Amino acid sequence: MSSNATTLTELLIRERPALLRLVQRILGSDGGAEDVIQSIWFKARGVDGGQPISNPRAYLYRLAANLATDHGRERTRRTRLLAEHYLWGPDEVLSTEEQAMAQDELQRVLAAAEHLPEPTRTIFRLNRLQGMTQVEVAKRQGVSVTTVENHMRSALQRLAWARSGR
Repeated sequence: MSSNATTLTELLIRERPALLRLVQRILGSDGGAEDVIQSIWFKARGVDGGQPISNPRAYLYRLAANLATDHGRERTRRTRLLAEHYLWGPDEVLSTEEQAMAQDELQRVLAAAEHLPEPTRTIFRLNRLQGMTQVEVAKRQGVSVTTVENHMRSALQRLAWARSGR
């Protein structure tokens, strides 16, 4: 590992709580802050030692802000694509009235997804939005596959209720 990577890794360990707060402020209520911190760690370990970084702390905080912003954009893109796919399919042409109704339906589903209780929300996000299998989610969360299945069933039921306007 290069001297820059070592310096950044050690600094990340010391600054982790502050970096986590920064990432959480950027992402809002999304549970992806830990994922961003892990991405920072991987990036920091991969920095080459060609030229010394003049201000490692500023470099680390800029890296955190950039990765959090990218994560937020990706989350928004995935949510939009997921909503478009599940609500009205790619080949349908909707009237203005149908578009307005679909937007209302989408807002209800997104609001319901934001208000899923933990760990249901995290399990749903990992499985449906990040594409992890239920087995992978179970290993990551330290729970059984049956527990993941139960949380997914609960999440999908709540989202179906929200979609139908209940």
